[in-house]
Amino acid sequence: MNMDFKELIKKVGERVDALKLQVTTEEATKNAFIMPFIKELGYDVFNPFEVVPEFTADVGIKQGEKIDYAIIKDNEPVILIECKHHAAPLSINNASQLFRYFHTTKAKFAILTNGIEYKFFTDLVEQNKMDEKPFFNFDITHIKDNQIEELKKFHKSQFDFEKIVNTASDLKYTNELKVLINEELNNPSADFVRHFAKQIYPSIVTQKVLDQFTILVKNSFNQHFGEIVTNRLQSALTKETVKQENEIELEENINDSKIITTQDEIDGFMIVKAIATSEAPSDKIHYRDAQSYFAILFDDNNRKPICRLYFTERRLQIGIFDDKKVETKTDLSKTDDIYTLSESIKNIVKFYNETDN
Repeated sequence: MNMDFKELIKKVGERVDALKLQVTTEEATKNAFIMPFIKELGYDVFNPFEVVPEFTADVGIKQGEKIDYAIIKDNEPVILIECKHHAAPLSINNASQLFRYFHTTKAKFAILTNGIEYKFFTDLVEQNKMDEKPFFNFDITHIKDNQIEELKKFHKSQFDFEKIVNTASDLKYTNELKVLINEELNNPSADFVRHFAKQIYPSIVTQKVLDQFTILVKNSFNQHFGEIVTNRLQSALTKETVKQENEIELEENINDSKIITTQDEIDGFMIVKAIATSEAPSDKIHYRDAQSYFAILFDDNNRKPICRLYFTERRLQIGIFDDKKVETKTDLSKTDDIYTLSESIKNIVKFYNETDN
């Protein structure tokens, strides 16, 4: 279900993004955006035992007031959904019906949505009274994988009231903290700046010092997070490079039984080794034969290629690497022609030898 649910929800988001200019009314928003969303949560939108549109309950003096959808379980509403037109902003001010219905029904979750943004509420602050702040919200046109994991808990096949409530508090405060942290990083408050300034400034933190440190704190955090991102990217690239090289090496090992090392390749290796010894000890120069080429390596390391020999019955060719691991191929008329490329071979061997030292 994991992969399917993620794909289905993201397709709903893509549909919303593609159709929003053509959807011009609240009713169209419900039909085009919100009903498909409810359907992907596993509920039959055409089965009144699962989804009741225009759900009605007596609410004090508001007799016969309706809410857009109620999701039913064991003949009782468990999730109430209030819908607005997709162009309408969502706020606590346009959720009055949700507040009233939440209090008078057995529903423990309420959703306020315009088909693009979804806000999930429960009663974390005061029992049986809907909270003013959502514990979970997302934009379905830009939904993140971790949000899909949270949304999955509301799927019909996984719905578990206790499990959701147990994590709702942490989710709510985590989301609020993320908003607060983002605000502090972009527009540091005086208290936030003073917290850091007092720990490193040797004297009284005056307004002038506070103004100076406001800029310093903001720049320091930007640099710090920039370095974290850069380091992670570099680490990911290194891991991918090693993975690719290991895959190549594994493939070569699997094909070892099909490899035939020729005398021409051995002669070529001896010439390259003779050239290389002017820049490094001879025991640093090794070879590994493969099906498609004959590799000559520094320190017997696939990540330190000196050159490759592409020798066949019809053609002799050598590919020499530079310090950026860019290979330049040259055709040879005979094996001894490798001597004409001595400088390029010496340069890469010298580079590896100096890097080692």
